[in-house]
Amino acid sequence: MSMGNLWQFFGLPDPDASVVSTKSSDSKPQRAGQTLTNDPTESLPVVEEPLRPAPQVEPVLEWNGPVTPDGEPFHDLSNHGFQPIMRPSRALRYVKPDEKHRIHTRNIAQRVMQGDTVIVDLRTLVHMESHQQACRRELRVMCEQTGVGVFALDLEDKLLMIPGADVVVDIEKHELGLTRLLNIN
Repeated sequence: MSMGNLWQFFGLPDPDASVVSTKSSDSKPQRAGQTLTNDPTESLPVVEEPLRPAPQVEPVLEWNGPVTPDGEPFHDLSNHGFQPIMRPSRALRYVKPDEKHRIHTRNIAQRVMQGDTVIVDLRTLVHMESHQQACRRELRVMCEQTGVGVFALDLEDKLLMIPGADVVVDIEKHELGLTRLLNIN
């Protein structure tokens, strides 16, 4: 399909055609009293209209974004116009012992003082009960120095939570996660 046919397919004038052409030599003359038929073998004259200049559009004065070649405002849907996304000042951090089975309490203390809540996972130390106890002691000393508490999230005290500075933890209800939803049933 050529480009001219594509323009005709959509019902638009061909921008490259500047001359009106008709196929009058191929068409049959109509006699008096003869009616036109819808015979597909009978060719009808094809009239191509010359390209009309696009109407001039006045630019919108309030628009300060991109414009189309016609001068119309172009609304980029990927640009929402919202304020830039701010990075959160607090985070939830997940910490587990490194390859030498150490917990870096100094780094944890810095993050806690900035307001981050830290989850410490000691479950990787499954067969090292004495080492788990040593890590818990280090975390307790660090929490006493920073003035925050440490909370166990499981029954075995292997998953610990250290809330960040200015984070409030309700210790009276003892409801965490889905416990309340499970008790409703």
